[in-house]
Amino acid sequence: MAFRILVVDDYKPWHGFIASVLQRMPECQIIGEALDGITAVQKAKELQPDLVFMDIGLPQLNGIEAARQIREFVPACKILFVSENRTSEIAEEALNTGGGGYVVKSDAGRELLPAIKAVLEGKRFISASLAGQFLVATALTSTQAMTLSWMSMLISGIH
Repeated sequence: MAFRILVVDDYKPWHGFIASVLQRMPECQIIGEALDGITAVQKAKELQPDLVFMDIGLPQLNGIEAARQIREFVPACKILFVSENRTSEIAEEALNTGGGGYVVKSDAGRELLPAIKAVLEGKRFISASLAGQFLVATALTSTQAMTLSWMSMLISGIH
């Protein structure tokens, strides 16, 4: 069974790189390309891909919003964000839209194949160069939430 892939990125040479990587995965085939978020949503509706490679910084409609719309129209579609953006907040937001993975473009040479496999198996994947920052941000958020809860109890007089 072949997995049908839609590639969404406004940098056309990136499409060629992805095609060359996918040659090592004969079970994956590119069925379409889009250079902006609006076209991505339209093509996803039309082509019903199994997997979308989604950049974040797209013209007309950013990748996160495009992913939200794609998940609405093609709920079974898996989304793998591939972006140069390295902030944990953006990665977290991308994953919260239903993204199965987040690969930093500069890491894609070594991480794209494992990311594809993980996402197609229903697992999460985060680039190693971002994972540490992502975990620290998550831990800080949890610690801050616990501190806020404790402070609220003190203020309200609950022991």
